[in-house]
Amino acid sequence: MAKTMKYKLIYKKTTPKALYDLYMNAKKHTMIAGSPVTISSKENTKFSAHHGYISGTNLKLIKDKLIVQTWRAQGWDASEPDSIFMILLEPKGKDVVLHAVHANVPDKHAVGIDKGWFDHYWNPWKQHLAGKPTTRPTM
Repeated sequence: MAKTMKYKLIYKKTTPKALYDLYMNAKKHTMIAGSPVTISSKENTKFSAHHGYISGTNLKLIKDKLIVQTWRAQGWDASEPDSIFMILLEPKGKDVVLHAVHANVPDKHAVGIDKGWFDHYWNPWKQHLAGKPTTRPTM
């Protein structure tokens, strides 16, 4: 079986471009994630994060608005298909609502993946955008 995780987060006093760049710019993504990231802003290109622990392909990219990727973690069984990860950035005045969906995550990995999104992405993004030191657990 597989799980679908949905997130709706509000990032105060920022822009869709700032959030898009935190994910799609390799240097910024590496800084936030706290480990090496290889990513391109082109569709149909591979990406990897956390020393290759996460990998996938950019399926659809609309600059500053939409990111759709295949996504899998190194520890997944070969028989488990890639998941699909999507971020949609919605401007709301001076804030941005981040809608994310992570679908087809194997049940046995869902709790860890969900925690990882908060520990390595959602919370560090908020800290960074607020000008605070970025904290995250080590992998």
